[in-house]
Amino acid sequence: MSSTTDSSLAALQQRLGHTFQDVRLLERALTHPSILQDSPGFDGNNQRLEFLGDAVLQLVLSHELFQLFPLEREGGLSRRRAVLANGTFLAVIAREAGIADCLRLGNSEETSGGRNRTSTLEDAFEAVIGAIYLDGGVPAAKSALLHLYGDLNARLQTGEPTDNPKGRLQEIVQPTHGNLALRYDLVGTSGEDHARTYEIAVFLLDRLLGTGRGTSKKLAEEAAARAALEAMTVTGDK
Repeated sequence: MSSTTDSSLAALQQRLGHTFQDVRLLERALTHPSILQDSPGFDGNNQRLEFLGDAVLQLVLSHELFQLFPLEREGGLSRRRAVLANGTFLAVIAREAGIADCLRLGNSEETSGGRNRTSTLEDAFEAVIGAIYLDGGVPAAKSALLHLYGDLNARLQTGEPTDNPKGRLQEIVQPTHGNLALRYDLVGTSGEDHARTYEIAVFLLDRLLGTGRGTSKKLAEEAAARAALEAMTVTGDK
């Protein structure tokens, strides 16, 4: 089982821009559920904090984007928030903050590369934000997030071209449903041969998650995945 020293926790708090009144919250945020495989009686992991941190992250980003883009409509704001809150993006920020080096992992997770796994880092980042919120409230969580993100406009410019909605959707459903649970079906086409528009529906098993249109099947699939991600953001489904 990997461990975290007091000095590494102190350094992490400096990078987060928040000094914990109760450092046990930070320790729990860094504790992956795999720890139970090696220590069945271990008290607590970061799953509950992840749930809380996700909500805090959405609130802070929503407020900041609302202020930053006063003329933007709801759909545009949602798309920008989705870029800033997608798993790949959160994993990048987690690595920048040094969260990966401080994770407490079970042996199997450690040896299988969990310390650098995008989904693990995403969960840990959200859990850390949840811990900061419990320790210092919304002002502390907001301050830490803005410190970690920096210029949101600059982050958006680096994040939007590499946005991968199909990959992000796959990362969300794979742990629970496996690699083959998602299905993209062509449900319609329109337009002349030289200007064809495709409509794609994405299903999780037999459940419709979203639909999208595009001038190629690839673009339509990406639009469908993005619609599914936005719907999951609204419902809190993961």
